[in-house]
Amino acid sequence: MDLWYTEKHSENVGITMKATKTLFSGKSEFQQLDIIETLEYGKMMLLDGLVMVTERDEFVYHDMITHPALFTHPNPKKVLVIGGGDGGTIREIMKHQGVEQAVLCEIDGLVIDKSIELLPSMACEIDGSNPRVKLHVDDGLAYIRDHQNEFDVIMVDSTDPIGPAVGLFEEDFYRLVFGALKEDGIMVAQSESPFYHAEIQKNMYANLRNVFPIVEMYQAFIPTYPSGFWSFAFASKKYHPVQDFNRERAAKRGFYTKYYNEDLHLGAFMLPTFARENIAP
Repeated sequence: MDLWYTEKHSENVGITMKATKTLFSGKSEFQQLDIIETLEYGKMMLLDGLVMVTERDEFVYHDMITHPALFTHPNPKKVLVIGGGDGGTIREIMKHQGVEQAVLCEIDGLVIDKSIELLPSMACEIDGSNPRVKLHVDDGLAYIRDHQNEFDVIMVDSTDPIGPAVGLFEEDFYRLVFGALKEDGIMVAQSESPFYHAEIQKNMYANLRNVFPIVEMYQAFIPTYPSGFWSFAFASKKYHPVQDFNRERAAKRGFYTKYYNEDLHLGAFMLPTFARENIAP
């Protein structure tokens, strides 16, 4: 019998792919976690039935939530990741030798444990072997309340605004993030699909603009996410991601990035008209 996994992206559209086996299925106090093997995309992590990462296309998401901010900030030394228990974002941060410490604050310890066990290509820097990485199994809101004015960059690597991630899209949370950043800090967060989630984006970017002086959207192509057209929010106290971008520094980065490059950095902020309209003030 053929096994097929399907995720509905709307009431009428979805993505489906052939699966060979279930590697893990279990429920934490927060959510249902499944890791399955697929023929086309390799191992795939699902939270509450929704695709979070796959081995084949995770590089796009993790490159783009990480490198635009770290190459805009002139000297990021301390970075916080809220969510991101699969470890892919921390893996990319660790490529930046100037980063002295990266803190992973993930609410669900089961996600971390099973990523280390079953997704080592992503979780290779969160297995306890890197002294530059600190892990905290905690609620992101609670953590940043206790760590104000500490971080150069904060990356909100969250799920969709349902379940435990709802609070990570609200203005009160962004105000806490603002306070946890140093005076020239940058926040990046995934901001859903311009094609399917216009209302979520409108509210999210309005909330961000109430807090940060610089707010921009940028885009990436992620095949297994709804519509394949995904976006990220860049919110900054001081540095603009295009005007203050040091192209030469990014070009001389000294490490491999499979999706991100210095040309793409600039191009990612050039939005289609309808995506601009989604977030217009």
